[in-house]
Amino acid sequence: MRPIRKTTLALATLTLLLAGCGTEAGSDKGGGGDSVSPSSPTSTPTATGCTTRAELGATDSGDTVCLAVGDTIRISLDGTKSRPWKPVAVDGSGLEATNSGIVLLPGDASSAYKAVSAGQVRLSSQRPLCATETGRVSCKGIQEWRVTVLVT
Repeated sequence: MRPIRKTTLALATLTLLLAGCGTEAGSDKGGGGDSVSPSSPTSTPTATGCTTRAELGATDSGDTVCLAVGDTIRISLDGTKSRPWKPVAVDGSGLEATNSGIVLLPGDASSAYKAVSAGQVRLSSQRPLCATETGRVSCKGIQEWRVTVLVT
């Protein structure tokens, strides 16, 4: 009977350890303030298959967003000190950086862009999947965030 208890205890321990390094956004325990920004409720699909939205968060990864010249888009990725987002990278043409306000919490990535000409832009960021603090479960995983912006 004793080996069954050891096996059960070992499986329970393994499950708890793996749960600390899951892929669920906002699962950073102990870091405080880690939440996922919801997508804007004003999101509407267009005939081209993309959505029009003024604000983007972590849950919008993989989306394609359409903007008209003159529109502004804001990105707010909520992170933590132990799992910080890298600054949003811009690849392509059609957007120009504008004032996004002040980032108040360590680990957050905040940016804003104005659509200045027709084009296609890929916005991206990343952060560690697990906290990298001493004495905590760690892994080499990366959480990617990518959005394609089409400016017309």
